[in-house]
Amino acid sequence: MTNDVSSESYFWDLAEPLLQTSAVTRSTMMGLPCLRVNGLFFASFDRRTDSLLVKLPAARVDELIDSDQGTPFAPAGRRFREWAAITSGRSAIWPALLDEALSFAITQQPDGVNPRPRKAPTRPPHP
Repeated sequence: MTNDVSSESYFWDLAEPLLQTSAVTRSTMMGLPCLRVNGLFFASFDRRTDSLLVKLPAARVDELIDSDQGTPFAPAGRRFREWAAITSGRSAIWPALLDEALSFAITQQPDGVNPRPRKAPTRPPHP
């Protein structure tokens, strides 16, 4: 990332090729801009900390934290085990982590299954 490009712009520059697939879409998560694949969140950008947020297996998140490449994502003090925050100072690893997060999200849903099950319609009680 160059100094004349904002971190959020860089996030969207990296996201653009992913958005060319029909399965990846823009969305929001807790008020943050994010990416979904087939309805499942896999990456976001945290404007408050200028960080890429990625969803990965908990062991991989621990590895990123232990190696000081990432920090826990803990909004309101509650840590999300499968989410890591990667600061803009480590933006060189953002492309690989976005690809890794996308691959992880794809493996989290069985083929042909809607990742967001719909609630059964509410019906009035039978008289």
